[in-house]
Order: sequence, then C-alpha cells, then structure tokens
Amino acid sequence: MRVPVKLLGFGFWFFFLNCARCQECLRENIKYENTEPVEKASYADGETVRVNCITGYTGLYKLNCEKGEWKNAIERPCAKRKCSNPGDTPNGDFKLKEGTEFVFGVTVVYTCKKGYEMASRINQRTCRAQGWDNAVPVCEVVKCPAIRTDGEVTALGNTEEGRYGDVIQFDCVSSDKMIDGSSDIHCKETGTWSDAVPKCKEITCAAPVIQNGYVVEPRPEYQKDATLKYKCNKGFKPREGIPKCAKFGWTLNPECDAVTCELKSTTYGVKKIKPAGTTIFRAGESVEITCSEKYFFFGTKVTSRSFTCKDNGEWDYEPVCAEITCETPYGQHVYYPSYSFSGDKKLGTLKSYSCESGYRQTAGEATCTRDGWTPKPLCAGMFCCGVLKSLIFAYHGCLTEMCAAPNIPNADIVRGQSQKYGVNSIIVFKCHPGFEPEELFEIICDYQGQWTGLHQQCAKSCRDLSVTNGFTGSQSSNKEAIFYSCNTGYKPFTGNWWDSVTCSKGSWSDEPRCIREEECGALPSVHHGKLKQTRRDRETAEVECDPGFISTEPFIKCTNGRWETPVCKEDVRCGIPPNVENAVITSKPEEFYPDGSSLTYICRSSYFISGERTVSCHNGTWGKTPTCQDEETAIDIKGGLSTCPFFWGVFFFFYKLIYVRWCVCFCLRTAFPVKLIKKSKYQVGSGNVETLRLCRVPMPFSPPRLRAARQCSTH
Repeated sequence: MRVPVKLLGFGFWFFFLNCARCQECLRENIKYENTEPVEKASYADGETVRVNCITGYTGLYKLNCEKGEWKNAIERPCAKRKCSNPGDTPNGDFKLKEGTEFVFGVTVVYTCKKGYEMASRINQRTCRAQGWDNAVPVCEVVKCPAIRTDGEVTALGNTEEGRYGDVIQFDCVSSDKMIDGSSDIHCKETGTWSDAVPKCKEITCAAPVIQNGYVVEPRPEYQKDATLKYKCNKGFKPREGIPKCAKFGWTLNPECDAVTCELKSTTYGVKKIKPAGTTIFRAGESVEITCSEKYFFFGTKVTSRSFTCKDNGEWDYEPVCAEITCETPYGQHVYYPSYSFSGDKKLGTLKSYSCESGYRQTAGEATCTRDGWTPKPLCAGMFCCGVLKSLIFAYHGCLTEMCAAPNIPNADIVRGQSQKYGVNSIIVFKCHPGFEPEELFEIICDYQGQWTGLHQQCAKSCRDLSVTNGFTGSQSSNKEAIFYSCNTGYKPFTGNWWDSVTCSKGSWSDEPRCIREEECGALPSVHHGKLKQTRRDRETAEVECDPGFISTEPFIKCTNGRWETPVCKEDVRCGIPPNVENAVITSKPEEFYPDGSSLTYICRSSYFISGERTVSCHNGTWGKTPTCQDEETAIDIKGGLSTCPFFWGVFFFFYKLIYVRWCVCFCLRTAFPVKLIKKSKYQVGSGNVETLRLCRVPMPFSPPRLRAARQCSTH
C-alpha cells in the first residue's frame, strides 16, 4: 500500500515540475539575424531580456517571456553600421569594390589621375565598426628628370624639376641656327620627357609637298633666306607672297587655292540660272543665265548665254542682267539728240525728235526696243536727181541706198530674188527641214541699205522634250516655248506649279525637272537682293540685300519642300548732306548715311558758323543746316539801320591774356537806339545775328516823294 502511495506522490511531483518548466522561455527560440546570444539558456515567465546586435551592426531587440513564448517589446532589426564619406584625395578618385553604400565591411580603392602617382603605401580604406580604417591616400604629381643642354641651346621652363604637363621650349643661341629636333617637349605621365633634348644646326628648309601644285627646280635642301618657286595645277592659283626659308621653316605656307568665280547677282533681272542654287564656280566651269523680260546682258542684245570662269578667277563676260536701255542716237542725223533723248531711255520709252537739215523723220516718235531705237533709221536722207538738185525744196525721189544680196544659211528663197535690191525690196525665205521657223518669213531692205529680220533665222530645232513625272504643252503660234507641269505629288524644281523652257540655237534653255512635293527646289527670288546657298546645308540660304536695303532675317530655311519668303526692305537713310557755301564737313563723304547719323560743318577762314553746326539724319531727311557768314559783313542788323565795325580787344582774365574780336554797333542817322542803348557789343560767332535788333526807325515814317519815280518797297 505504501509503495503505490509513494509512486502516486512522485507522479504528482514530476507533473508539477514539468508544468513549471512549460512556463519558461528558451534562448534557442531567439532566432534573429546578426544578434549576439543571450546570457541564460532559459528565462522564467515574466522575465525581460535585451538582445544586442553583433559587432558592425546597429539595432536592438527587447523581449518579454510570457507563458513560454517570447513577445517583442522593442524591435529594431540589426543592420550594417553606416560610415561617412571616406574622403576625397586631391588629384585622385575612389570607387567601391562592391555594393553601392558606405556600410560596415565595404572597401573603397583609391586611384590617381593621369600624371599623378600613389605616394601612400596603402591605397584603400575599409568601413569598420569605429569608422574608416587607414588614412586618406595621397597622390603626388609625376616628375621628370632635370634637363641638361649644351652651350648652343637654351631651354625655357622648369628644367630642374619638371612635373607632369610641364613644357620645355628650346631655341638656339645663334640666330643663324635652328633647332634640330623638337623645339618643345613635355613631361609625360610616365615620368619621362616626350622627346630627347635637341641640338642646333644650320638653318635649312626641305622642299614641301604642295597639293595641286609642284615646286619649280626643287633642291634637296634650301639654305637660310632662300626663296621657293612653285606653280599650281590648272584651275588653281598660288597664294600671294613668296615663301622664304627662315628659322622656323617657310615664312609663307606654299599652297594652291582653287580658282573660283562668284555670281554677285542671282535675282535682279534674272529669270533662270542653270545649275540653280550655285553661286561659286571653279575655273573651267560654266553657268547659263537667262534674263527676265526687259533685261539683257549689258553691252549686248543677248538675253540668254553661258559664262565660263577663267583661270584668272574672272568671268569671260560680266554675268549681270541689266535693264534694257537705249543709247543716245548720236551720229544718226538727229537734231540735238542729247536734248531730245534725255531722261528715261528704258525699253518701251517713246521720244519725240526732229532731224538735221537734209534729212526727214521716218516716224512720228522713236521707240526704245531690244534692237535700239526704231524705226531704223530715225532720219532718212533726202536725195535729188538731175535738175531737181538745184531746187530749194528737196524731192524724195531717187534714193541711192542699195542692199547687198542676203545670205541666210539653211534657207531657200521662195520669191523676191533679184540681182539688185533697192529700198523696200522684199525677199521671202523657207528654212530647210529640221530648222525653225517652219513657216515662211521675209526680210526687207531699209533706207540705210540694211536687211531687217536677218537675226536668228533658220535656227536648228530642239529635240523633243519629255518630262519625268510630268507633262508638256505648247502653242502652235509659239513653238520656241514649251510649257510643262508635274504629276500629283510632284512639282517643278523652280517652285511654281507650272513653268516653261525656251528653244534657242538648237538647245533648250533649261532641263525641266519634277521633284517631290517635300523636296526643296530652286531658291526663290528676292527683290533688291540675292540668296546664297551653302554647300553643307542645302536647306538653308543666306540673304544678301543690295546696297540700301536690309533683310528682316539673315537666313531662310526650306521646310516641307517650301522655302521661306526672303524680304529685303529699303533701309531708311539719308543721301549726301546739303551743300553749305564756304563750309566743309569734318568726316569723309559716304554714299548713304544711316538714320540717326550726325555730321558737323565748319566754316572756312574769316567766316563763322550761324546756326547749329551739327545736323542729324532723321527719317531719311537731314535737319536744318547752318550758314557760313563773312565776319566783316555778317552783323546784318535786322532792318539795316546800323553799322558794325570790328575791333580787337585785349583782356586780362585771372592772370591770363585773352584776345577777343568784338563788333561795336552804332545806329545810323535815320534811326535811334532801342531803350536808349547807344552802343552795343556783339561777340562774333555767338549765333544770335538773326534775333539782334538794336536800332529802329521813328514811327511814323513816310518815304520821300520823287518826281518821275514809283515806290518799290517800304522796307
């Protein structure tokens, strides 16, 4: 019986013991990362324990034991301790070996910049629990050895302790010698000089290799002061000056520049240029220019021709379209032609005129045409036959002028052929097949014995014309011109929606081109200016205005196939300032003066200025100009009632001797002083002459009556 009781008691004791242990919290159940183990293996119910982070980490856990389980009272997870910036080193950089943050355990490695080397033994720093270990590494500049020269060479620079980047310059002591080698060397990042220390030698030059040219009579070596003769290939020209061998080589770099010619005017009076958009041409290149209506090439009657750039950089003929004008018809028996044909002589101008004695007018008025004044001749001679020569009144009967038999290539006479051709004789021609015009044409013998209508007859016809991505049309009455347009999505290169080409001497004036709508075509025309397209950017053109005009924008651009509209507006300015007698202007004369310009007048000796000596240009008009008046007569007292002789005065003013010229005015007998002023001093040049009035006539004052006379004026 006692044994079972003991066993039962032991069982209860063991049960209560286990129940007590069930309320404890164990160390092994704390499983946070990067933490240190707690002190005891177990903790009773209700106990609190602090859990610390391992070295290099920061954070904190505070746990409570509740019925065998840990409960968080404070929870700050353990994280790597952070370090501050490791520190920059002059002339060096650093970078992390791994990671992206400065935290416990990371290492930064320092490197020096080019030309510097690591002076410290350790080139890295590691983030520890207490911060960065080691000191910031130091980078020192790379040094080069000292420079040593002989007595003929001088060295300029840091020759004793050269550092990276230092430059040493060498020169010869003697002016008759030159450096044999590099005239300057620099200290490299490797601590060595870029080249050896040079020596001095006699001055010589080698024959250069000239692009687009060659040396005349080349030598292996040229001595000091020797000159170089060279020539350029065709189409190139040498630069100005003669190369001479000197201490540092040739005094002038022998080069050959391309010979070019420039089109100075591409819009004024110009209808078309081929090739379009180009203004600079090399020697041998040609450009074809067609002038607009009412324009031709100066000194000729041609409206379309080719121009070639010559080897000297000049055009074979001036490529400028000039407005068609007629010259004064001297030597054509016109009476006083400089008077009758003065003024405007542009195309289409009509002039009334008369003829010299013995000649008659062939028309009531003369008309300016492309071929000069018409009719031709303006004045026809009147010749008499037999006994009629003795009559006072001439009879227009037997004219002696005759025309020579004409010779028109590629044509046959249809009718009118004769052995002699007198005035008003008519010959009808027909061109050979393949030549134009196809219809019959006639020529007439005029009063001067010349055939009219000979020029540009029976010219070779042009080839059939086809337009890629376009179509053509023509008029039966005008076969010299072909009109064309482009298909949908295309446009003429000239920029219009249609255009034309002209047949001349068997060739078309231009090749019709149809380009896509979005492409940039020919440059637009600009009144009073021209456009200059660059070779690099074909979608930009520079605006150059004629003298007296300015551009609103310096450049225009092509966007989506359309050029911006260039504008050259008239610049507000003044012309030559008004002429002032006995005066000059204190600046050089200019053709134009910008708005706001000012000019100063000065008078000649013994004259003085009256009015403002400086005038300004405002809105294209000069201000009121002064006058220059003679000092002996300039004191023109208003009313003419005084006389003003001059006197020289000498004065002492603050111990300075001053010479002043004064005018002392006295009233004449017929007048009396104003305000009882009997004398008045008037300083020459004060500018108040117009307003000065010292004397007046007693009022009323009646002029005397004279017999056989009439009153002209009361002033």
